[in-house]
Amino acid sequence: MFVDRVGGAIYSYHMSPRVKTTVYITGSDYRRLQEIARAQNRPTAELVREAVAEYAARHGRRRRPKSLGAGRSGRGDLSRRAEELLEGMGR
Repeated sequence: MFVDRVGGAIYSYHMSPRVKTTVYITGSDYRRLQEIARAQNRPTAELVREAVAEYAARHGRRRRPKSLGAGRSGRGDLSRRAEELLEGMGR
């Protein structure tokens, strides 16, 4: 596990088995990436992995909580009839 402290926040990266790939980027983007890597004293590959992980987290398929739908009543009119159905409760 890698722990990084940035601006008071702590980020951890659990290293799972890596897959080698090739990414083609423009020369200007690569130079900017190298500048950022030097400024943060980190390898460019680490920055690319972090960027891919952040992008996938934002745009990837989100898992639904297992509890979603657990209280499903099966009634389609529940929200319209809430007051009527709750009448007399809590007295």
